[in-house]
Formats: sequence, structure tokens, C-alpha cells
Amino acid sequence: MTKQVIIVGAGPAGLTAAYELLAKSDYIPIIIEASGDIGGIARTVNYKNNLMDIGPHRFFSKSDRVLNFWFNILPLQTKPSKDDIILNRKISFPKNSIERDPQTQDDVMLTRNRLTRIFFLRKFFDYPVSLSFNTMKNLGAVRLLKAGFSYLYSLFVKREENSLEDFMINRFGKELYLTFFKDYTEKVWGVHPAKIPADWGRQRIKGLSVKKVLAEALKKIFSGGKDEIADKNVETSLIKSFYYPKYGSGHFWQSLAKKITDKGGKIIFHQSVYALETKDNKVVKVLAKDENGKIHEYEGEHFMSSMPVKDLIAAFDKKDEETARVAESLKYRDFMTVGLLMKKLEITNNTSIPSYNNIIPDVWIYVQERDVKIGRFQVINNWSPYMLDDYENTVYIGLEYFCNESDELWSMGEKDFIDFSIGELEKINIIKKENVLGSHMVKVPKAYPAYFGAYEEFNVIRKFTDGYENLFLMGRNGMHKYNNIDHSMLTAMEAAENIIKGVKTKDNIWKVNAESDYHEEK
Repeated sequence: MTKQVIIVGAGPAGLTAAYELLAKSDYIPIIIEASGDIGGIARTVNYKNNLMDIGPHRFFSKSDRVLNFWFNILPLQTKPSKDDIILNRKISFPKNSIERDPQTQDDVMLTRNRLTRIFFLRKFFDYPVSLSFNTMKNLGAVRLLKAGFSYLYSLFVKREENSLEDFMINRFGKELYLTFFKDYTEKVWGVHPAKIPADWGRQRIKGLSVKKVLAEALKKIFSGGKDEIADKNVETSLIKSFYYPKYGSGHFWQSLAKKITDKGGKIIFHQSVYALETKDNKVVKVLAKDENGKIHEYEGEHFMSSMPVKDLIAAFDKKDEETARVAESLKYRDFMTVGLLMKKLEITNNTSIPSYNNIIPDVWIYVQERDVKIGRFQVINNWSPYMLDDYENTVYIGLEYFCNESDELWSMGEKDFIDFSIGELEKINIIKKENVLGSHMVKVPKAYPAYFGAYEEFNVIRKFTDGYENLFLMGRNGMHKYNNIDHSMLTAMEAAENIIKGVKTKDNIWKVNAESDYHEEK
């Protein structure tokens, strides 16, 4: 009898789990995907032969296990071709940069330089915030003095960390928190940082502080500018370079999916799991419905889920009232992105950082301005020039908005929302409408699991799901943890290993990105 493992979701976690099972066991994975896409929120969309990630993902990890996995699928391009680009340096490209150079491999990872800045007061600030001359000049004497004194105060007077606001003030001081963190956090999550548990900070920026920024700057000076991409001691928020698939994040997941199907795994699209049948503390059957309403049944020895845990609990045939209540009360933040193909940008670069082709060299810009709703935008030219149909003559940017499905923004029609977003960028002098060559929009529900609502009671859900010995939760939405790609992959690797070895505990999966010694693998 064929040993089947049913996997819900064809995102990073689901695909990683399937590949691990095929490579290390005789289990056959069957992936059930509700959409018609590969990669989940890490996918890449195509607009008139221009590629855009749904929120780009840096491929950076402190885990050798993950790095080896990545390079096994897409090797690192160690010798740049004549068509490659080094950030901040202008190199000639063919007219159509999507055309293949016969001397260049397509299925490779590129090494990219990272430049990310904050746009605030219509000026650029370093990200993470540094004590550079540019920062001091842009802040002005009054703000700078207030920031310095409030930071010194935070060194001696520590708050009890009951909220994300407490967490940030303890590390940066109240003035820097109010200037650079409070408003942007509210844009992203839709609630005041005082209402978000400190767990979010510990999950995402646990190692970042003013002291850490200064220490890394000094280290950089005395190390002669050594690249830290392979340095496991560098805080993730401070890295200056990363790996990235040549044709976008989705390039990696498409390549991985092909290897899975080539090895005998199955990926079934356009089917939504709506019911789980259980017996004797085991999941015995998954029911999914296709686009035509037809019901499909799947049986397997084990079940792995990266679907939103809120929806997973709703699908169980039997559940207690408390588990159902907590799951129903879990919160998510939804995501909308607009792709704009431009003739050029209008940004005045107010720093000494050079630009090229009339394009700022940033990969991401965090928009801190309080008079617009946009959270950030990506400059796709700088992620990989191969993602543009005409690199030399166009700029491709992705505008990112955070909202809820019940919000006015989410309810707007595509044309109205695109016009709205163009108007916002005109307002802060980023673009001019007449330079827009084309546009499109993508909506992503349940993009970010939220650390408020019923999150503090999540142990109720974990106790319930851990009680099913052949069910393994993994990934960002599957575990309701705001993981990076590498941590989502590690949860899948741990879950697959448990299945292969017959281990029933789930503790090792939940420890991923919870204990620094574990996920840094020093």
C-alpha cells in the first residue's frame, strides 16, 4: 500500500515538507492548494512580462540546514555574467533583460546588496536608524537632543514589558519610538502598539537595539567592511546583503515544485479543504471542494497543515467550545499591493548614496509619512534586473498596503484603488502620474498572523492540535507565528523528520524561532 502524507498548502512550508519526505523516505506527499499558484505569499506574479513578488522575501538564514536546502535547488551564481548588476553601479544591459544570455545559468541565486531606508519628513533616513550625519541633519537639533536624552533615560529606567510599545521604548527610548516606530506599527497592524503583546517584538526584532546598531557599525569599521552575509552573529535586521532567486522569490518555489512532481509527489490546485474527519485522536480523512463544488476525499497516514489555523480548527468534525472560540477570535492582517510600471521616479535623493538610471538604489522604502496610508514600496529593478521586460527604460515598483478585509481600502475597486495609490505617491513627491506606463493590483487575505485578539490564548489551540498524533502544523499561518521563510521551512523540516522517525511530540517544531541557540545553529 502506498504510504501517503496529505499536505495542505503549497507555500514554503508545504513544499519544503513534501521535498524532505520524498528525499528521505518512501512516503508520497499529496499537496492540496486552494489557489492556482505556487509559493503562497512568497509567490511571484507576471505583469506583461514584468515579474513582481507579493512582498519580496530576502533569502537569508543563520541555519546551514536551510542554506544547503536553498543551494541544492538553486545554486549560487558565483561568477556574475555581463548581464548581472551590482547595486549602486551602472552596468550595461541588453534591451530586453529577460532575454537569456547563453553564458548565464537561469536557475541560480544571485547575491544582492541590501539598502533599505525610511522615508519620513520627505527625507531619507537609514534603516535601521543610525547616528550618521545624515540622520542628525534630517532630524534637526531639537529632535536629536530629545532622542538622545530619552534613550539615556531608557537605559536606567526599564518598563515592564507588557506590550510592544514597552518593548520598543526599552530598546530605543521614547522619542525614537514615537518618531520611527509607533505610526508605522499602527499602519501595519491597525492597532496601537500598546495593544500588541511584546511577543511580536521578541519574534521579529529580538536582537535589535541602539547598542546593537552601534556595535555592528564599529565591527564593520574594524573588520575592513567584511561582508556579513555568512556571519551567523549578525542580527537579521542589520544584514547588508542577501541571496535572491534570479527571477523572483517564486522562481525558487516553482523550481522546488517541479522537483517534487518529478520525484512522484502530487500538487492539486483549486481545492479548498473544508472538513477533517477524525477517529481515536488521529486525522483519518480530509475533504476538499473544487471550484465547481465537487467534493474530493483524501486519506493518508499523516497530515501536515500550513493553512490558516483559524480555518483548520473550523474544519474539524469534533472540537470543544473553548478551542472553537479561541480559533474564531484569532486576528490577521490582510495585504494589498499595487504594481506600477514607470518611465521614471521623481524622488530627490537627499543623501550621498549614488543612484543609477535615475533610480534610487533601495530595495525597499518604509514610508513613515503620517499623511498617507502606504506602508512601504519595493523597487523591483534592485531585487533582480531580470524581472523587468525593459530594464534600461522602465522602473517597476510595488506599493504595499496593510488592511483588514472589512476596511474601506479592501472594498475599493481595482481602478479606484490604483488611482488612490498613485495619488498618494504623487502627494509625497515619489512619482508623477504621467510617468505611469501600466498598473495592476493583488490582494492577499490573512497575510500576517496578528499577535493580538485571542493570540494570548493560543496554547488552547496548540493543546488541541497536538492531541492528534498524526497531525503536524507548520509554517507562518499554520502555526500563527510571524516567521520568516527560513523559519517556516525549518518547521516543515522538523515536522517531516518527526514523521520519518515516528516521533509523536511536536515540541521541536514549536521551538523553531523561539530559542536563539536553536535557530542560529551556532
